[in-house]
Formats: sequence, C-alpha cells, structure tokens
Amino acid sequence: MIPRILIVSDVSDARAKGLAARLDRRGAVVATVPLAAIAFETGSPSGLSIPGFDGALPDAVLVRSIAAGSFEAVTRRLGVLHAFAKLSIPVWNSAQAIERCVDKSMTTFILKNAGLPTPPTFAVEGRAMAEAIAERELPFTPLVLKPLFGAQGRGIRLIETLSDLPAEDEVNGVYYLQHYVPRPGPPFRDFRVFVCAGEVLAMMSRRGDDWITNVNRGAVPELVSGQVSLHGETELATLARAAAAAIGADFAGVDIVPSADGTLFVLEVNSMPAWSGLQSVVAVNIADAIADALLKFLADRTEAAAARPYRLTAPANS
Repeated sequence: MIPRILIVSDVSDARAKGLAARLDRRGAVVATVPLAAIAFETGSPSGLSIPGFDGALPDAVLVRSIAAGSFEAVTRRLGVLHAFAKLSIPVWNSAQAIERCVDKSMTTFILKNAGLPTPPTFAVEGRAMAEAIAERELPFTPLVLKPLFGAQGRGIRLIETLSDLPAEDEVNGVYYLQHYVPRPGPPFRDFRVFVCAGEVLAMMSRRGDDWITNVNRGAVPELVSGQVSLHGETELATLARAAAAAIGADFAGVDIVPSADGTLFVLEVNSMPAWSGLQSVVAVNIADAIADALLKFLADRTEAAAARPYRLTAPANS
C-alpha cells in the first residue's frame, strides 16, 4: 500500500519542502497543507475536509509548523490535530506533545516530574506575585524571564533587580521565571540535541558572545565531539531521549545547558524544531532520517495489524 502523508505547514517552508521531497522519493504520496486550511465538516464521512485528499484521510500527519493566530484560531487548529488522533491517524507530533512544548510552564512541570534536571522555575500571574518571587530568589541568583509562548530566544531577558521585571502588559500578565544557570563566558555554550523515534539523530553546541545562544541571534553551531548514535551514548543523549519521551514527542529538539561545574540542565523541548544550524555541522541528513522513521513506523504498524489474530465474537446470551 502506498502511504499517504499529510505535512502540516506553510507550503513555502523550506524544511517542509525537503521532507515532502524525501517522502516522495520513498514512494509516499505527499500533500502539504496549512492547518488553517483544514476544516471541520460534519457532512463529510470523517468529519474533516482536507484540501487535496478528495474526502479521504491520510495515513499519517507530520506537523512541521503551525502559523500564529488568534486564541480561537490556534485552539481550532489544535482541535484538528486532536481529531486526527481520534480517527486513529498517527500525528507526529501529537497535539498533546505540541501543547506541552508550546507552554513552557507545562514543559518544565513535566520534566521535573520525570526526574530530569531542570532549573528551579516559577510561572505566575500578576506583577505582585512575580515581585514576591524575585524578592525571595534574587539575593541568591539572577532570574531569566521568558515568554510563556515563544521561540528562538525572542523576548528573553535577565532579571537582576526588581526594576528589571517588565510591566504586566508586556508579558500578557504571565511571568515565567527561571533560575539563571551560571556558566563560563563569553563565549557561552549550550547544546541542541535532535531526537526522533526515541533515538538521537544529531547534536551540536551553540557558541555565542551573548548568553542567549540561539543561532538566529548570531551563535555559531559546532559539532559536539564524540557524536553518538543509538544507545552508545553520552549523558547529553540520555537526557535528551528521556526529555522527548517525557513530553511524548516523536521528534524534538532538546535544549540543554551546562552549568559552571559541568552539571547539565534541560531547558526546553521543541516539538516543531528548526534544524538548519544543526544540519550545517552534522553528517546525517535530518529530513531523510525523519522520513525514514515515519515510514518505518507506518510499516511496523501495518505489519502488527496484519499479524493480529482475528477474534470471533460469541453470540450474546438471550
């Protein structure tokens, strides 16, 4: 059977195009559709209307990106992903995993409850509560303020005094505050580890003059010496695999920072990760690896279904 794959993304996204090309080369039928274009339609057999599928459903959904929108629009789009799961269609990554990653407070909660090392973190509403936390914590450590919903280092600031706390309207009333992890620098370094289907595909360090070491802010990607594969792994790889599993992500970019004494802390798990910086320093083709992993998952699923014994239903007692 030829697998039909729906890639959820803006059709102009270069990484979505790369994934589509690789899946196509492997014999899949691929359509790339923005999530905003998929409609709930109760008159259709599935309850969904997907452009390019003529009323049919895909065999799998691969989520590359979800466009920004109003609270109502994003809620509806995530509802579409939940609907695919309800229809027993595999979604990489699931709506639940995306929701857990988009909300940094939930990411941190899950990491901590999985026993993974992550900096002490507080997520509160209102400046009064944020000031109370800052007054208690700042004598011992600076705090990092991050947007609850945000990516690529945008909106992050260091809080060293109460006056550094922004007004409520600058953070939509929500303050996500995390202990700053002290480390040598400049240059500063952290790590991005890419996990797919439970395995580490690649990893890099990011070196920058700024303590916020995102590549889009000028940090330089560098290959991590002792690159690992499968389970002959370093502590970095072990932490990243565990973090992705705790979130329930089929593929993820896991951000890990080393403290001055070498202790590793998991900062974030990205369920819709970019990989252009990582790809520039590693040999493995990340798009190829994602395509192979998804198709293997579908093949294994089909094989398992075919091997499942049929059960005859006994007639009900009258």
